[in-house]
Amino acid sequence: MLPIDPLQSEHRMIERMLGLLSEELSTMKKLKRVNLNLLEAAVDFFRFYADRCHHGKEEFILFRKLEKKDLTPELQKIMEELVDNHVKTREWIDNLQSITRRYAKGEKGAIRELQQLLEDMTVNAPKHMEKEEKRLFAPAMQYLSQEEKDSLVRDEYELDRTLIHEKYKLIIEKLEKAPGEATQKTKIIESGR
Repeated sequence: MLPIDPLQSEHRMIERMLGLLSEELSTMKKLKRVNLNLLEAAVDFFRFYADRCHHGKEEFILFRKLEKKDLTPELQKIMEELVDNHVKTREWIDNLQSITRRYAKGEKGAIRELQQLLEDMTVNAPKHMEKEEKRLFAPAMQYLSQEEKDSLVRDEYELDRTLIHEKYKLIIEKLEKAPGEATQKTKIIESGR
């Protein structure tokens, strides 16, 4: 197994979520309504799966190893661009959460902002993943020994193993600090606003 195999597999999962968001965007435009449950699930998915898990493997495991190599200027530039794209993804996640909350509170105009954001995400995220797969992942493997590749796979597995514990520890800590917020959020979703 190569260290890029799990990353490419995760891309397929991210594409599935983007497909759901693309369908939601079409529905939103036609029916002028928002599926809050889907958007809240998307925020959670992108924050933990796409960013913490997937980008974590790229930035803190693969890219850190590659930074120590004598990459071509082109590969170095691509890697830097990809990290900048990850920053943009974090902004999308924050904006998606913020605008979804504003829509849930009944703010007029939030639906248009959601549509624009989803359009941006569903158009640009696939381009980012294609760039990683076609222009960085395969060429980068040439810079790594088999031992380094095996080590990266183990590091990726360890990240996966610990993330579930991190995620639910954060949920428990949040609930312990403000247990009433969970009930309040449920009421907003149930009211369909």
